[in-house]
Amino acid sequence: MTAPPTTELRKRRILVADDHPLVQQTVTELINQEADLECCGTANSVCQLSPAVRAGHPDLLLLDLGLKDSNALPHISVLRDEFPNLRILVLSQCDENHYAEPALRGGACGYIMKEQAAGDILDAIRAVLNGEIHLSPKLAARLFDRFAGIKPIAPIPALEHLSDRELQVLRLLGADLTTREVAEDLGLSIKTVETYREKLKEKLELKSGDELIRWASLWVEGNLAQF
Repeated sequence: MTAPPTTELRKRRILVADDHPLVQQTVTELINQEADLECCGTANSVCQLSPAVRAGHPDLLLLDLGLKDSNALPHISVLRDEFPNLRILVLSQCDENHYAEPALRGGACGYIMKEQAAGDILDAIRAVLNGEIHLSPKLAARLFDRFAGIKPIAPIPALEHLSDRELQVLRLLGADLTTREVAEDLGLSIKTVETYREKLKEKLELKSGDELIRWASLWVEGNLAQF
């Protein structure tokens, strides 16, 4: 008598986008060790993302924000428009207090820091694949408080429209560094930093340098609702 055919579990396909070869290899191996998951491709730059998705047909994109050629944050919405069924989980070393909300607004389905344990990363992947939104308990509580009206909602300018360098300048200004100190830290001239300050005021719709410093400080502290 012929035995009935066995039904094999379809592995969920993961595309890993990270520009650090060691991280890319480690995450790929972590995924491929799981019975229900497989890595279907990798990318290390923003320009590789769309071709890699078309070629690999992933169920989920595991995305680092700091790719080789650009900040991937503004490209999340582009990818979701191009691939409506693609689920995106951000795996990043960038502080979730600063980047998770813009990533979610762009269409990401979750955010997890690279410092988390391997098991936590796998849990986040499976949660997003199952249609859930994955956030750390701390961030989830903060967002719940905001949307529940416990904290006042303040309009937050779209950080995704800032360049990598503008974000660096903004972060240092928020850490109470002077223009000279920012210039020294980034290896720029004082005049160049002053130009970035003017661009930031324009993009963030702020009227003065004092407003910029206050906005940056609250942003770094995760307290923009107080602005």
